[in-house]
Amino acid sequence: MNGTRGERFDVIVIGAGPAGENVAGRCAQAGLAVAVVERELVGGECSYWGCIPSKTLLRPGEVLAAARRVPGAAAAITGRLDVPAVFARRDEMVAGYADGGQVPWLTDRGVELVRGVGRLTGQPREVRVTLADGGQRPLLASRAVVLATGTRATMPPVPGLVDAEPWDNRSATGAREVPRRLVVLGGGAVGAELAQAFRRLGGETVTVVEGAPRLLAREEEFAGDQVRTAFEAEDIAVRVGTRVVAVERAPAQPGGRRGEVTVRLTGPAADSAQAAVLVADEILVAAGRTPATSDLGLEAVGLRPGGFVEVDEYLRARAVPAGWLYAVGDVCGRALLTHMGKYQARIAADVITGRCDPAGTPARDLADDRAIPRVTFTDPQVSAVGLTERAAREAGLSVRAVSVDTGGVAGASVRGVEAVGTSKIVVDETRRVLVGATFTGADTQELVHAATVAIIGEVPVERLWHAVPSFPTVSEVWLRLLEEYGL
Repeated sequence: MNGTRGERFDVIVIGAGPAGENVAGRCAQAGLAVAVVERELVGGECSYWGCIPSKTLLRPGEVLAAARRVPGAAAAITGRLDVPAVFARRDEMVAGYADGGQVPWLTDRGVELVRGVGRLTGQPREVRVTLADGGQRPLLASRAVVLATGTRATMPPVPGLVDAEPWDNRSATGAREVPRRLVVLGGGAVGAELAQAFRRLGGETVTVVEGAPRLLAREEEFAGDQVRTAFEAEDIAVRVGTRVVAVERAPAQPGGRRGEVTVRLTGPAADSAQAAVLVADEILVAAGRTPATSDLGLEAVGLRPGGFVEVDEYLRARAVPAGWLYAVGDVCGRALLTHMGKYQARIAADVITGRCDPAGTPARDLADDRAIPRVTFTDPQVSAVGLTERAAREAGLSVRAVSVDTGGVAGASVRGVEAVGTSKIVVDETRRVLVGATFTGADTQELVHAATVAIIGEVPVERLWHAVPSFPTVSEVWLRLLEEYGL
């Protein structure tokens, strides 16, 4: 109903990506009146410009590579990928960049969708929405306002980079053709995945430039090393310990085609005049994420615009008194992963609605600091959860780590020849429980959830030994790990 300060709801959510959708839906299912404000598409970055299109682009090359590892099947591969069909499938998966199929998920639960730009006004629980026609729609929440605006691609301050109009994750996942020559700035998950995707889609020259000493620098060292070895076997050039210092794009060619890009480098991999310059058709920037908070009115409630919103274990903004402002998903900076944003959304909703767990304790975040599962969908895949061995030791834990070959079990051999990869667990010796696990190889994403359960459940390794893996599956690697540990 209308009030003196605007339309009233119990909860207002700004941002309708996976995190925003989930907190809104869960609150609505508990009987609360909920409004969601979205400036772009319901479904957010992941659905249209991130996880879904990138994995769709990766999948055809992944299937072919898997078939080539199977004697008998390899001989049946006689052609090349049908790139237009790959792009058509991508378009289908992102619903033609229209959200008509996702909106009912909200509206069927009684959530009101407000299309526009939502900003905090400085008054408690008040949001003002600027509509597409320039009109203003004030909203007031009786319980909570939830920020779920996500992040955008970071653009490093490299001279000439912005003027060169580089690709970011949105440009790359929405590409209409495969560049003949591609430079990827950043060797994290996004950069590594898209580099391999475009090479397998037919890119002739793909080069990854990474400032850290290895690819996937936050994972176990062997993970980045194995991905690099695989990349170089596919003629993807890898320049680690190297920085881009200048970028220049030539004028457009006749017919409007974009001019080529010159990328200047510094570092060990650029130790000659020839090595210090790359020339490409496109440069893709995958150098991290920046919170989408510059236009939210954070300054009106004492927060820094453009920064992450620091939250407590209940997902409440620490710097805002009375606990009415929440932040979930990438915008809170805890774990920039879709599944973790959805997890945080469920917690925030349970706090807002007063729902408690069976023990009667209010819901709170237990996973973000110790059990974050993550998968890099390269070939080989890198799947991990919890702490690396280095991170565990730096945290002061007394740990022991053991490793085995992922391809050393019968289940891996059945899947094909030349199985590569490593499986590693990190055990807190004081408590005798897992605090980290990493698996590299084909389809290792299906191994990581068992490790997640073991870590979050604090299952003693002696008890974990009784979880018998089926034969012949790759999960038998768990048995080998525990045997290597000494059980």
